[in-house]
Amino acid sequence: MTVARDIMTPAPRCVGENETLVDAARLMASLDVGALPICGEDKRLKGMLTDRDIVVKCIAEGGDPSSVTAGSLAQGKPVTIGADDDVQEALEMMQKHQIRRLPVIDGHDLVGIISQADVALALSPDDTGETVAEISE
Repeated sequence: MTVARDIMTPAPRCVGENETLVDAARLMASLDVGALPICGEDKRLKGMLTDRDIVVKCIAEGGDPSSVTAGSLAQGKPVTIGADDDVQEALEMMQKHQIRRLPVIDGHDLVGIISQADVALALSPDDTGETVAEISE
């Protein structure tokens, strides 16, 4: 059985919940990524932040990204998958919640992220196509 841990990108970098959106944008640029997990001072996952969130939820509304924190954009309980859960469950979660990046946790620790690219590299074209189609609806 293939599990989430087998296909995830390990050791993701987090943006702290009290860091500004400018800090987050700089980290995204340096890592060449479009999304980052938001981690709290308690080291627990608080949510995910995308470059689109910064533009739509801050800049477009007249917010100041040098004073708005990443944590202020974390909404609700993050959708996650356990590191040892079956990869098919991960695909179902991505499809059900229409998310392109799925944080992987082990206990309460963030240990990885499964992205559409991870799915495409590790799984069959059928699984990849179905997942991408469902996410993009």
